[in-house]
Parts: sequence; C-alpha cells; structure tokens
Amino acid sequence: MGLSRIRVISPGTQTTVQDLGRFGWAHFGVSASGAADPLALRAGNLLVGNAENAAALEMTLVGGAFEFESDAVIALTGSDFGAGLPLWSAVEIKAGQVVSCGATRSGARCYLTVRGGIGVPKVMGSASVHVMTGVGGRALRAGQVLPIGGDAIRRPRPPARGVPEYVRGGLLRVTPGPQAEWFAADLYTGAYEVTEESNRMGLRLRGPAIPSPSGHMLTEGVPLGAIQVPPDGQPIILFVEHQTTGGYPKPANVISADFWRLGQLRPRDSVRFEQVSIEQAIDLLRDQEQWLYGL
Repeated sequence: MGLSRIRVISPGTQTTVQDLGRFGWAHFGVSASGAADPLALRAGNLLVGNAENAAALEMTLVGGAFEFESDAVIALTGSDFGAGLPLWSAVEIKAGQVVSCGATRSGARCYLTVRGGIGVPKVMGSASVHVMTGVGGRALRAGQVLPIGGDAIRRPRPPARGVPEYVRGGLLRVTPGPQAEWFAADLYTGAYEVTEESNRMGLRLRGPAIPSPSGHMLTEGVPLGAIQVPPDGQPIILFVEHQTTGGYPKPANVISADFWRLGQLRPRDSVRFEQVSIEQAIDLLRDQEQWLYGL
C-alpha cells in the first residue's frame, strides 16, 4: 500500500509546516519558531489522535486548498477560514476530496492537523519552518506533495467544548519584565494597534509612546512574549521567530496562557495590556492545560 499524501492545489498567503518548534538552539542564535498559536495546534493534534507535537499546516490570513489522495481524518482549529467543515472537531475526509480554505473570518491563523501528522523530515529535531531564515523549509507552493506520517497514537476524540473565543484584538495579560522598575505605568494606560510591519519575528505596535530610559543596557537573552521598548517608545512584542538576544529594555512579558492570542493578532487589531501576578499567570496556564487535556 502506497504512502498517503496531500497535494497542494493552492497554498494560500503563507502556509507552512509547523510543530511546537525546535528547542535547545538559542545559544546558536536559532529561536524555536513553531506554531504561532500553539494551543490550536495541540488541540487539533489531540482531536485527531496524534501526539500534540505532530507536524501540521499553519495557514495565515488566507488559507489554501488541499487534495487528499486517500481517506484521512483531519481537524481545523484556530480561526475560521470558511472551509465549510466543523471547526475543533475530527472530520473524516474521503480519497480525492479537496479541503478549501478562504480568507480568515476572525483571527490570523488556522491549523489543519491530519491523523498521522505531516511526515516531512525534521531539522534540528523539529519539522517547523523558520520563515525568516529558511531553516526547515519554505512556505508551501502549488503542486507540492506532502506525505502523511504515522504519528497517530490514539483514537480520534469527540468535538472540543469550551473553545477559547477567537475575536480580533483584545486584552493581553503580562507579568513584570526585568526592567519593569525603569518604567512608569504608561504601558497600561492606552490601547495599541498592531502595525503592518509585524511578522513572525515581532509584533510592532503603534500607540501612546512609552518614555524610554536614557543610557544603554547590556544585550541579554530575550524570551517569547517579551515586550521591548526601543528609543521611539513604540512597543515590540517578541514573537515565535524572535532574535535570541536584545538590548532594549523590557517592561513586561506576555504570559504563557496568552501566547495563542499573539498568534491570532492581525494588522490593525487593537490590544491593551493588563498586569497580573506570577501566581495568577500560573493559575491561568493550569486552567488552560486542564481544558486541553480534557478534550
């Protein structure tokens, strides 16, 4: 019996293969990359019976069209891309069927997970495409054929309940950053707009300028979700392909439970920040993990 495959009829705006990323390479300057909305990726994999880190397709703003050469079980999670299939649910696909996704109707990204995972080679332990550098490959192109792997480990699960609300913009919760004491409460007093210059490396915001402290600081390691303030006072949220070091002060860091929200932000979305304690951040992450493993 031949290998099951997916044929790319149309790739969409920027569709890439992603898992949860490659870790342990930051000292070489390689950030983890991985799914911009890890919650949707993990949930989709669990719904079809995969390990949560199985490779899937990440579609951005405009989705693609994909033909399945054999019967398959898939799930579409994240934003609604108008595919005409139930979201957050395992769906049976017949051989020769084409799944067509259009423009997003809510957030920025939709994930197509398939039972068995996308069976592409791993680079540095991950199948994720690092768009900014080309590590792991490139965005999909028309006519490309993707093998379906053998990563299924359990039976598909019932449709998800209590799915997070995918709305445009909104609130991002943060904990104090390493230079928080350098700043007043300016970050929390106004709304910021996501600019067109944003990408998988960083989300550039436009809004009330935050006075940046005078002088210089030593370059230091920076994590996903760190909020940097350059001299112009306009914040930058470091995203999944962020540089591994930086020299701008950081008043705050987006909490882990809100990383999925970062992956769904679109240009011109409006966001506000709310500071929470470390204890609150841990509780919010615990609640999210309990929901995920309750699927």
